[in-house]
Amino acid sequence: MKNLYISLSFMLAAQFAMAQNKDTEKADRLYARMEYVDAASEYLKVSGKNDPYVYRQLAESYYNVFNSKEAVKWYGKATQSNQDAEIYYHYAQMLKAEGKYEEANTQMQKFASLKPNDERAIAFKQDPNYLPKLRNQTKMFDEKKLDINDEKYSSFGAVLTDDNNFYFTSARNTARKTYGANEQPYLDMYTATYNADGTFSEPTPISDINTKWHDGPAAVTADGNTMYFSGESFKESKQFERDKDNNLKLGQIYLFKATKTDGKWGNIQPLPLNDKTYSTGNPAISADGKTLYFVSNRPGGQGGNDIWKVEVKGNNTYGEPQNLGDKVNTPGNDNFPYITTEGKLYFSSDGRKGFGALDIFVIDLAKGTEARNVGLPVNSGQDDFAFSFNDNKQIGFFSSNRSGVDQLYSATPICGVEAIVMVRDANTGKPLAGAKVAILDERNNVIETRTADAGGKVTYSIDCDRAYTIQASMPKYEQNTFPIA
Repeated sequence: MKNLYISLSFMLAAQFAMAQNKDTEKADRLYARMEYVDAASEYLKVSGKNDPYVYRQLAESYYNVFNSKEAVKWYGKATQSNQDAEIYYHYAQMLKAEGKYEEANTQMQKFASLKPNDERAIAFKQDPNYLPKLRNQTKMFDEKKLDINDEKYSSFGAVLTDDNNFYFTSARNTARKTYGANEQPYLDMYTATYNADGTFSEPTPISDINTKWHDGPAAVTADGNTMYFSGESFKESKQFERDKDNNLKLGQIYLFKATKTDGKWGNIQPLPLNDKTYSTGNPAISADGKTLYFVSNRPGGQGGNDIWKVEVKGNNTYGEPQNLGDKVNTPGNDNFPYITTEGKLYFSSDGRKGFGALDIFVIDLAKGTEARNVGLPVNSGQDDFAFSFNDNKQIGFFSSNRSGVDQLYSATPICGVEAIVMVRDANTGKPLAGAKVAILDERNNVIETRTADAGGKVTYSIDCDRAYTIQASMPKYEQNTFPIA
């Protein structure tokens, strides 16, 4: 279901010109309605006619429901003829999800040749073989699948408040009608109690908030009394546009605000940031409640879906939205922000170097650091997204479809240390600037090689419980190797 919140529109027509004909008319109409499962079934009926358009539509339909195996199959057929640059990028993402990294690089090279000035292409050309380093970077968290999941229906977007209320979004309400994009029920928001032993009470729907439309995910202020949440613009009178060609109402994702009184949510209001020509959703709120982060495809972004912030002034009034810029946003999709009490922003992106599809990244906004991939095992070749972290309880939560459907996982911080290596002349003690320092894993595979600075210093971040080897070399010197306990 996370694809709803990546596209940030519930009923938007395709962004490219539809090569509609009598054979594909029904399938194209389903695709325009984002009913990708049914669209794929219709395209399959005419897939034997050697039509590159049908192949592309099949591939994109499977891409949108993250069926990477089928997507790879049909992208392979579609790219036997020339395609738009984004098709090669999507193909590469699906290949990575299938663990076919060399083939993914081939498609990324095609993408980069068609869009050489795209940030994603530039980053790829600078470091096309980044995956070994990414696989071996210091592990930040241990992960565990939560018992609160429903094995058949999607659950994602969890946040834990200091008063032990656990909020998340799920499609588990089988009494709801199903959504055509993936044939799962419409989304509701749920709450449960987080117990001292790490277990959860039985989740209950938030009936004060849920409607007949999609609802969630949400962000809750530190005092637990104000909620910002995503919902459909159809909740509001005439907040949609019409596509007469496809007989569609074109809705958007909107942001809403609710307050809690005597244990009940009420006073639901749409935010004035909403607009029926673009989407605004997936909120995160700062610890002091003064800054709201959200996702939008509004004008002025880097491309795709971007993360924005806005000052909360009170009484449902806000400042001017600010784009977080290219330190966070990319020409791809950047989504699902979460801001910690310490000013670290976790977010998901498919526009950065990752394992495939959506990966989770973190950036320290207070210190102005570069965004960092949080690595294995939180990230995988599948979609990994909607990371949140409770600083007081020192536990995080994220969502992933690695088991075939969006599920909730915990993320527990683990021990990591810095290994500081000083390279000196053995006789004089003089620092050797420019020396090459490699770090090897327990099987003596080179993880990464760095160059010593002017003081002969190199620093690596490593796990506490793993064995490493350091290998230093310099022209006219003997190579030296030593273990790190």
